[in-house]
Amino acid sequence: MVLSAISDFSEARRIVIKIGSALLVRSGKPATEWLGAVVEDMIALRKNGAEIIIVSSGAIALGAARLNLPKGGRASLADAQAAASVGQVALAQLWAHALGQRDLTAAQMLVTLDDLEDRRRYLNAAATLERLLEAGAIPVVNENDSVATAEIRFGDNDRLAARVAQAAGADAVMLLSDVDGLYDRDPSQDSAQLIERVEGVTPEIIAMAGEGSSSGLGSGGMLAKLQAARIAERAGITLAIINGTEEHPITACLKSGRGTVFAPVRADNARKSWLGGRLAPEGVLTVDAGCVEALEGGASLLAAGLIEIEGDFQRGALVSLHGPKGQRLGQGLVEYSSEECRAIVGLKQDDQEAKLGYAPRAAVVHRDHMVSG
Repeated sequence: MVLSAISDFSEARRIVIKIGSALLVRSGKPATEWLGAVVEDMIALRKNGAEIIIVSSGAIALGAARLNLPKGGRASLADAQAAASVGQVALAQLWAHALGQRDLTAAQMLVTLDDLEDRRRYLNAAATLERLLEAGAIPVVNENDSVATAEIRFGDNDRLAARVAQAAGADAVMLLSDVDGLYDRDPSQDSAQLIERVEGVTPEIIAMAGEGSSSGLGSGGMLAKLQAARIAERAGITLAIINGTEEHPITACLKSGRGTVFAPVRADNARKSWLGGRLAPEGVLTVDAGCVEALEGGASLLAAGLIEIEGDFQRGALVSLHGPKGQRLGQGLVEYSSEECRAIVGLKQDDQEAKLGYAPRAAVVHRDHMVSG
């Protein structure tokens, strides 16, 4: 289904709705009346045939308030993990009550970055989401911040929402924010213009994003939302940023059409969609100009085109691919360890066996295990 405008989201078959901490938790307390209105908006979507998945922040904010922790529970990793441990219970109760009052069943899913980076665990998560939706439940997904570390985590629920949408086979993602959408400059400036539609998240679009979150409660911001849009657009998923501060934000948005829509730029197959959405490459392979041209033509990455290796990784690891000027070309699954890659940098296939001690593989990164962008 092609969703060209925000008003089309009312026709979505399966939609992921992300709600941030600043909207859900205000002065340390849940915004229960606002949440009830949002659930009513979701019911309207369900009556129109949509299946709903919620990605909800708020655990750390709720837990920090109950534990009286400074800086909203984000003063340290230990504080954030402790706050999340308490807040996850409160957040689950909040959603269970809000949905239960309207005869809907909430299902909690806590995930880590590794759950969606590892292919087998990703497929397990996808199967769980599918079964919950078949059973009529509404999954409420959040990052498991009680065990996530600073190095191995999504860090924001915007990108998590896009990855969940991939896993669930959704056709739409709606990110509720405290602004109307993406502006061409700081929205506090009188001359700022709302961008209603984006056809591909380019470096120029990324440059429009401000830094950080205005509330101080969340970990996202406009940059995180653009990164989420980049994940969604390659999977054939339409993503929208809308203003969530109104009483019935989704209904108001569908009526006014106000917000920013990010159109899909392609629809990768399931495996390449998962690969393109992975967020934690373990190394960088830099290639020469000739190799850049070959990759853009759909070729595999050969050792002869390598000029530099960064990182320490094993065969099968996710690596980023960069051009000679540092420009990002894409990412893929490498066929050699970092040590082996360094041994064959720049070598033609006939010269690789003497270095490796065995017959070389067909490619360093095969085109079937590579995505551009």
